[in-house]
Amino acid sequence: MPPEKAFLIGVNVRSSRPLLTVGDSLKELQLLANTAGMEVVGQATQNLQRIDPSTFIGPGKVEEIKQEVETNGAQAVIFDDELSPRHQRELEKHFGEEIKILDRSALILDIFAQHAQTREGALQVELAQYEYRLPRLTRQWTHLARQAGGSGSSAGVGLRGPGETQLEVDRREIGRLITRLKRELEQVRQHRSRHRQQRARSGIPVIALVGYTNAGKSTLLKALTNADVYIADQLFATLDPTTRRVDLRSGRQVLFTDTVGFIQKLPTTLIAAFRATLEEITEADLILHVVDASHDNVLQHIESIDDTLAEIDVPSIPRILVWNKIDRLGDQPHPAVELAADANYVGQAAVSAQTHAGLDELFEVVETALSSALPHVRVLIPYDRGDLASHLFDAANVEAQEHTRDGILLTVQMPRELLGRYSEYQVK
Repeated sequence: MPPEKAFLIGVNVRSSRPLLTVGDSLKELQLLANTAGMEVVGQATQNLQRIDPSTFIGPGKVEEIKQEVETNGAQAVIFDDELSPRHQRELEKHFGEEIKILDRSALILDIFAQHAQTREGALQVELAQYEYRLPRLTRQWTHLARQAGGSGSSAGVGLRGPGETQLEVDRREIGRLITRLKRELEQVRQHRSRHRQQRARSGIPVIALVGYTNAGKSTLLKALTNADVYIADQLFATLDPTTRRVDLRSGRQVLFTDTVGFIQKLPTTLIAAFRATLEEITEADLILHVVDASHDNVLQHIESIDDTLAEIDVPSIPRILVWNKIDRLGDQPHPAVELAADANYVGQAAVSAQTHAGLDELFEVVETALSSALPHVRVLIPYDRGDLASHLFDAANVEAQEHTRDGILLTVQMPRELLGRYSEYQVK
């Protein structure tokens, strides 16, 4: 079956301050459409003083684009901004039943649905889709109804979207599904929380990788851990968290965890639905912010990630800025960002996850960041509790040891989670 043909629309509202220019944002939208399996056959932009309350772009522009859509044989029109339910309804009336009206949010949700591999990922995407579609139950969206391994949450309802049957069910039924999905996800969240508590008791620091989609986080995780993780050169290739244990050069063990990539204009319903997954970031000891140093909009990507981390209430966790893909720069220097005045970033490193260049430097920056973040304590471990001493050598940074008459005296940089466990052994 040939790919569905799409026509893209970008808007520049003069009073707004968008992160990317309309042109750059439309390039990104085209990548999203391609990732969703669509073929882009044309695009248009519109400068506006304000968004038209009825058709978003104004009736005159709608008629102009309608002609271009017909000329190019497009079957879908995709707006680069989220449409309100009223915009959705009015535009569907103007373009007719044969043309699907989508926006960036619907497209991202569709891609997430295609890439959700686990039960948790499927639940999160399904919740986001239902919450997005609830006020938009106006017609059949066949593009979003393609099945992609549904969660099986209810008979006749697939993950990839309702299609005609789902759009005909009443709001009460969809509300019931949303309530049940939230309940199931709360159970997932509690399970993740218990798992994090177990990790915290082990005292092994957790390092979360965050970044703009396709910045190379999964490739970097594989390079750092020699782990077999899924990698693809496309937007949102992985959604489900992947955690791997690594021995640093000092012998200290850490856990690297990779989470979903971000993008500008990420749907708020998606951020809310992925709360359980994103808590892996908020509970981390250190954050590696991975950026594509070769991308023309890398500085805007950094700003977008910082905004998203603030939106999900990530606390003041130390961050390292990792300039990835330096192998693509050739003789060009990677962009420089002055971090001295930015308390969020405690260091930076330039690497190529593909060629492994700069990984030793990154490990050193990670060691330094962890060391500066951990408190120094002295503990006296009785000789009959060698298990405790052995655990500290695995989970903490033992700077000095001395054998005394009463036991082993250790000077340790200890994860805060272990302070309570070793409080009775601490000495001044």
